[in-house]
Amino acid sequence: MSSILQLQEILETAIKNLKFPENPKQLYDPITYIINLGGKRIRPLLVLMSAELFSKNPNDAIHAAMAVEVFHNFTLVHDDIMDNAPLRRGKATVHEKWSTNTAILSGDVMMVEANKNLAKVNPVYLKDVLDTFNATAQGVCEGQQLDMEFENRDDVSIEEYINMIRLKTAVLLAGALKLGAIIAEASEKDADLIYQFGENIGIAFQLQDDILDVYADPEKFGKQVGGDIIANKKTFLLLKAFELAETENLQSLQTWTGYQEFDAKEKVEAIKQVYDVLDIQNIAKETLDNYLNKALSYMAQINATNEAKANILDLTKQLMARQY
Repeated sequence: MSSILQLQEILETAIKNLKFPENPKQLYDPITYIINLGGKRIRPLLVLMSAELFSKNPNDAIHAAMAVEVFHNFTLVHDDIMDNAPLRRGKATVHEKWSTNTAILSGDVMMVEANKNLAKVNPVYLKDVLDTFNATAQGVCEGQQLDMEFENRDDVSIEEYINMIRLKTAVLLAGALKLGAIIAEASEKDADLIYQFGENIGIAFQLQDDILDVYADPEKFGKQVGGDIIANKKTFLLLKAFELAETENLQSLQTWTGYQEFDAKEKVEAIKQVYDVLDIQNIAKETLDNYLNKALSYMAQINATNEAKANILDLTKQLMARQY
């Protein structure tokens, strides 16, 4: 078994070796830029880990891992345009550094580059790999669309929210794991189980993000604590609070989310106060734990040794223990 560190080294080498055409520079420079901004590389790592879980040399899954990493970064480039975001991982976003039109085109060509990497996968698995990759990519776009639609709706249910984060975040983790399983010739049953594992971990991961946005230690948190509250983002916490709040708590939520102009710090404090009264943090943690436990029950059914599962479970533990 490789260590997580060894797998990360395989990835970093492959990322350094990604070759894009020289010209036009304005089209290809942004790709190198965004991919080299770093990040945790969780998704391509899961491709390699999954291949190794089913007894395959992780190097055999490297092309699929690169396809997932290039695709993921493509979604970030386009999401940043939609969100009007000035920064990504502490550096200027592609549309800020170049232009919106360049960012759109560079994103488009990244999707092509992702497919070029997939085309290097052993032809024996190519159809299954493409089917899984395409279903995943389509799901991510559907999730992003729903996320945008929710901004203008006041009747988003928690069920709808969970489905949106499943598509926007979780299916890419699930798809990455399934790609590794396909390349490692896992049984169809095991490939589906690892997909279900990834989907539930992905939902738990996003719920944790929602919690951290409000309750993280500002010293460690890379972003503004309470950013979701300031932006009226319909997170699990806000939706749950609206569901449970009555009388003055409901009044407070309605008033603060209704203001066009407000003191950010004051708003975060006021909404947080409602969350605390309603015990929202613990309800969110319980929901997160349910998804985590569901994921672990799928993992338990996979036909592989505990030793083979150790890496993925260690990574899961690390992800769920994040403080920022």
